[in-house]
Amino acid sequence: MRTVEIPLVGRGGEPVDLRRTLSSHGFVDLPPMRPSVGHRSLEITLRTARGRPRTVRVHAGRDGCAAVTVLGRAPSAEQLGELGRTVRHVLRLDADLSPFYALAADDPELAWVTRGAGRMLRSPTVFEDVVKTICTTNCAWSATRRMVGAIVEHLGEPAPEAPASGPHGRAFPTPERMAEAGEGFYREVARAGYRGAYLLAIAEAAAEGRLDLEDLARDPELPDEEVERRLLALPGVGPYAAAHIMMTLGRYHRLILDSWTLPTYAAKVGRRTASDRAIERRFRRYGPFAGLAFWLFLTRDWVDDALVR
Repeated sequence: MRTVEIPLVGRGGEPVDLRRTLSSHGFVDLPPMRPSVGHRSLEITLRTARGRPRTVRVHAGRDGCAAVTVLGRAPSAEQLGELGRTVRHVLRLDADLSPFYALAADDPELAWVTRGAGRMLRSPTVFEDVVKTICTTNCAWSATRRMVGAIVEHLGEPAPEAPASGPHGRAFPTPERMAEAGEGFYREVARAGYRGAYLLAIAEAAAEGRLDLEDLARDPELPDEEVERRLLALPGVGPYAAAHIMMTLGRYHRLILDSWTLPTYAAKVGRRTASDRAIERRFRRYGPFAGLAFWLFLTRDWVDDALVR
């Protein structure tokens, strides 16, 4: 058996739209993820507790379900179950967005989200999302793709059916593997610039047990303020990066205000510019979901199908 099906239902019983989830933000285009054209399916290479990583395809299954198909040789039942649970985590099916939907239902510009939008795709680990976020800072998206691609291609463990070269078919590397790579790799191969020192420092701290990034996702009782404080203490993480990482952690109170979101918002509301304060005022009614509401307002046209028409 190579396929397991996962019900597309959130923890609060709310619907989940798979295609919208796979289009939730740009990390879906970074290895070890690879979406299909139109983001109707996703290939992702995942580490397993035993044995080598495996590449799976996440796609539409029976009505109301996503299907997870393991590529290559058939997995054991235990491994298939493990991969299915990891995909559930990546799709954030353990989250309850019903309180957010209750607020959005009364907003003419966001009522459409209640049909299954709002899940922010995440990586299997917080470490991976932190590394990828640092690779987005102060650079073009093409540079981010180059850096992350090199890290996965040269440091990630390959699945049995992985191509001989390139990043696809390789799992995101562990902190230990990234720490072993040394400064020269980040400078000459990943060409990460000043970010290389930050990536190496975080990898070394995580590998040596001085830094437990996974605790930020493990402990839901941590106040947002404490999570933000810990993130801002990381090398290379400023207010923008902290807000983005918190979104991947399912903590949505901060708005991501940067060189893309600000002009995009202004254009959507028919203005030349928009101030941070005006945007924050528009989404204040969403409370802990303010950042999510803002992001969905900006990205409504990323999926042009019945969900948003």
